[in-house]
Amino acid sequence: MDLKDKLISSFMAFENNIDVEHSVHDIRTAAMKNFETRGFPSKKEENWKYTSLNSLQKTDFSIFPREENTLEYKDVKKYFIHEIDTYKIVFVDGIYSSYLSETTHDGVDICLMSAALTKPMYKQVIDVYFNKIASKDESLTSLNTAFSREGAYIYIPKNKMPKKPVEILHFATGNEASLMLQPRNLIVVEENAELQVIERHQSLTSNEVLTNSVTEIFAAKSAIVDYYKIQNDNSTASLIDNTYIDQKDKSVVKIHSFCFGGKLTRNNLNFYQNGEFIDSTLKGVTILGEKQHVDHHTLVHHKQPNCESHQDYKGIYGENSTGVFNGKIIVDKIAQKTDAFQQNNNILISDKATINSKPQLEIFADDVKCSHGCTIGQLDNEALFYLQTRGIPEKEARALLMYAFANNVLASVRIPELKTRINKLIAKKLGVNLGFDL
Repeated sequence: MDLKDKLISSFMAFENNIDVEHSVHDIRTAAMKNFETRGFPSKKEENWKYTSLNSLQKTDFSIFPREENTLEYKDVKKYFIHEIDTYKIVFVDGIYSSYLSETTHDGVDICLMSAALTKPMYKQVIDVYFNKIASKDESLTSLNTAFSREGAYIYIPKNKMPKKPVEILHFATGNEASLMLQPRNLIVVEENAELQVIERHQSLTSNEVLTNSVTEIFAAKSAIVDYYKIQNDNSTASLIDNTYIDQKDKSVVKIHSFCFGGKLTRNNLNFYQNGEFIDSTLKGVTILGEKQHVDHHTLVHHKQPNCESHQDYKGIYGENSTGVFNGKIIVDKIAQKTDAFQQNNNILISDKATINSKPQLEIFADDVKCSHGCTIGQLDNEALFYLQTRGIPEKEARALLMYAFANNVLASVRIPELKTRINKLIAKKLGVNLGFDL
């Protein structure tokens, strides 16, 4: 039985344990039918031209993890941001860990998706927001919707801001030979409210792990959302991350993706600007080696006038690694005075590394300022020589140039303690200790 057939048959067992009278039952059933029709995406599809899922489909993944949670804090301590106090929503093999978590209902709701999907007190929010912007054309998003049961649920009421940032952590322990996880996050930030989130998926095993994640973010009028994704996983872990953002008037949403590890990572990041004077920011730093593969697919859809979007992705590729960047900007006819910027810069530090970059602009308005650029090259030998003449060893000089290359992305991280942590991750990835922060 291949993975698709196993998922379809597993859905029947899943449904037997779920309340069929629940409001999302029909949504789940329709989603599974969509996945059954479409199946896994292939390289024949334009959006998946450079990323193959064939090897993952041949893996015998466990769909339902065991109801065991033996993970101790000491085992995962290093993955938390200790320098600041945070709310924590932690999952181990897809199951909520109350021992490792700290949630709250103190004026805001920072809790579980399973509670939001089953308790009457959350029904109104679920009916309004759940699965409203997740793409029906993406088969893997439909697959997640069909199995949606657990993840983070965050609701920030009007004029509120949590006392501290939120960490969402997903751990895979390896209790199963191979494990497939499907977390689902729903985040609603109401008018003039603010939220900061740090998300991480981390495998603790050498076994194969596939995570198919979906996050829906709704930013109401004048809301501010900062979302940081840290992707620094093991060489046997694969992540397909689907994030959908709906923005209303004067809202500001910034998403930073830091990709340093994993077997295969696919980031589908989709912004929909449903209002005026909106600001959307998409930034990323990718540093890969070995045979790692990262694919960034971004979409910003400008639907109303007087909005801005800023995309800036940096990639450093070594050994046999592969990078993909596909950035799409759509400007509707009504979206006059749009200011859309997109830049993708890449450095290849190995002759065997590969990058495929494809910027796309679809502009139907005539009074706009839109620009895009892409560069692929190597380190500047003159700059490298200059640093060496100042007594800096070659390895450190190369790392310093790569640090500087990523600087403008790191500069916009608004949590200083997180910025320090990311700097350390970059230094470790480059194999040096520069002894300072950018």
